[in-house]
This record gives sequence, structure tokens and C-alpha cells, in this order.
Amino acid sequence: MPSEFVTGLQRELAEGLARVEARGRRRDLAEIAGVNLSSNDYLGLAENPALKEATAAAVRESPRAGGTGSRLLSGHSRVWDQLEQEFAEFAGTEAALYFGSGYVANLGLLTSLLRKDDLVFSDQLNHASLIDGIRLSGAQKVIIPHLDLGSLERALLEHVRSRCRKIIVTESVFSMDGDVADIDALVRLADRHGAGVLVDEAHATCVHGPAGRGMVAQAGHARNVIATIHTCGKALASAGAFVCGSATLRDHLINHARTFIFSTAMPPYMAGQIRAALRLAKRMDAERDSLRNGASEFATALRREGWDLAGSTSQIVPAIIGGDNHAVSAAEHLRQRGFFVRAIRPPTVPDGRARLRFSLTCRVGREELTRLRGALEEWRTRDATHTAVARA
Repeated sequence: MPSEFVTGLQRELAEGLARVEARGRRRDLAEIAGVNLSSNDYLGLAENPALKEATAAAVRESPRAGGTGSRLLSGHSRVWDQLEQEFAEFAGTEAALYFGSGYVANLGLLTSLLRKDDLVFSDQLNHASLIDGIRLSGAQKVIIPHLDLGSLERALLEHVRSRCRKIIVTESVFSMDGDVADIDALVRLADRHGAGVLVDEAHATCVHGPAGRGMVAQAGHARNVIATIHTCGKALASAGAFVCGSATLRDHLINHARTFIFSTAMPPYMAGQIRAALRLAKRMDAERDSLRNGASEFATALRREGWDLAGSTSQIVPAIIGGDNHAVSAAEHLRQRGFFVRAIRPPTVPDGRARLRFSLTCRVGREELTRLRGALEEWRTRDATHTAVARA
């Protein structure tokens, strides 16, 4: 029998879950059925036979199946040095360091880089991992309205006499709105005001920029930012993330980033999987073009039909629904029509901005997107009828 403490704790947790459910915001796990519109596998590499075979070969050839310890203890292997150098060349930087996930990469980078007297200018819609890294660092922060360069410059001017390091933190392609930061303008603005820039390229890696090198490379600023973070669990269909920057930054992270120092290394075969995925992805310009063009056509058609897409200009196309219950209803309607999509609700997005987040991949064809638009319109017509009846 559970102890009195455990019983009481479980009761508190159950009551908390009941309150979440009463607000229509309880999350659950569901297996994908139908056309997958929630995947970050942008290039379809997760099901690519060549990548599967390369991964199997990497497992067979690996000296061990486990990491066995942190890379500072027993978990290091020369294959990681080789992969990090190859990825740095891809990103256009001097060096790179691999972390076990994008989340711990951002936490490790920000908490080891920032000091309490630093001042961080963080975009309002930055990913949770960036927000948490800034919070845990203890640095001062200024939240900048989303992609508002004017507000950013005014904030920098307000602190022109502050004798501290100033760092601008942003995503390149934003994960919920699908819009894109103007990296060139950000770097130029930072230079004028003695600040640095740090960019999370998670949703741009291998999708945007020359050969998929990201938005920072496309803007020509790979050596002008503090660091870029490239994740492997999205378009590269693998796991982990690289922090790319100077060799000095890499050494700093090895010595100070707690999420690197105190994490068990990934098994050596993962390096083989990532290398194979990277080499495949670099040659997939046709798939990148198809994905971006298809997403643009889809977004243009939805806007023409009156949908609010929150400024999306990427492969992430959110349809803003508004209320939580309406978003859940729309997602369920689409699932019944053969489309797997999740309703994204607060606190992930602001109140009143619940949405369907269509994460497009090169495996979703134009015919399917046309059917999707029809199913959306069908739901909107039905929902408007129901709303009219309720109001009457």
C-alpha cells in the first residue's frame, strides 16, 4: 500500500489534472493515423531506406552499443570529433559541439555563457528551451515584441549606458508561427549597439539556406554571431543538436556547460547516423524546393480563403482558430477526415490564439493539401452553424 504521503501527493496531482482538463487543456499521447501534419521530419529522412541502412551499419561497426559515461569520462570517441568538425564546416563556423538534445544544448549554452550582470534581449515567442536557459542563467532580460526590430532598437538605446554584455537571442524560423527572423537586420543592429546575437536554427536546419545550412548562413553571418544551434531530431531524422561557433566557445562549453559535462554521451553509432543523414540532406535541394514551394502555395490559398496564418513564410503553417475548444473540435474533425494534426493551446501559445499547426514535409503532396483545405472549410462551415444555433 502507498504511504500516507504518496497517497496525498497522488490526490493533489489528480486534482491538478482535473483542473487542467476542466479548462480543456489536458494533453495526451496518441499514435499517428492518417496524413501526418505534426511531423518535423521535413525531408522525409526518417523513412529513407539509405538512412536506415547507414544506421544499421553504424550499429554493427560501433565498438559499443552504449555511451558508458559522459564524454569527459568514458563516453568520448574520435567519431564525435570528426562529426563535429564536419558539421562545423556545414554550418560555416570554426567549430561545433554535440549535445544530446536541442533543449539541453540551449540550456548548456545559455547557462554557461550568460552572467548575472548580462542583459539579454529575447524575442517574445522564443522556444521554451531558450526561455528556460535565460531564466536559469540569472541574467537580466528584456522581452522584445515578436520580430519587432523597432522595439529592439529602442530597448538597446535605453541601455546604451549600461556597462554589461548585451546579447540578442532569437529563433530563425519560429516553431509556432512559422515566420522568419531577419538575421541580417538583427546582426547589423547588434553591431551598431555593441551587442551579440545567438540564433536557434532548429526549424531551418537542412530546410532553409544554401544546401540547407540555415538562415544565418543564408544571410552571410555564420562567423558574425556568437553561436547557432542546429538540431538533428527534425530534418536530420536523428537525435541531439550542435552548438556551432568559435573553437574558443567549444572549449568553453566543454569546461562549463553542465548539460554537457554531466550527461552520458550518446552511443557512438549515433554519430554514424547523423553523418549519413547530413550527407543525404546536403544533396536534397529538389526536396527542399518542393517543400518550400508547396508550403507557399498552401499558405497563399488559405489566406485567400480568409484564414489567419500568423505571418508564416515557412514550412510551418499555423491556422489560428482562437478558442481552445474550437481548436480541439477542428483537430478532431480533420482526424476523422484522415489528417493527423494537433490543436496547439495555451500556455504553448497566447490565450485566444489556439491553432492547428500544420508542419509540412516533402512527403505531404499537393493533392493532400487540397483535400486538407476542403476539410478545413467543411469544419469552418459546420462550426459557424453550431455557433449560430448556440447564440440563438
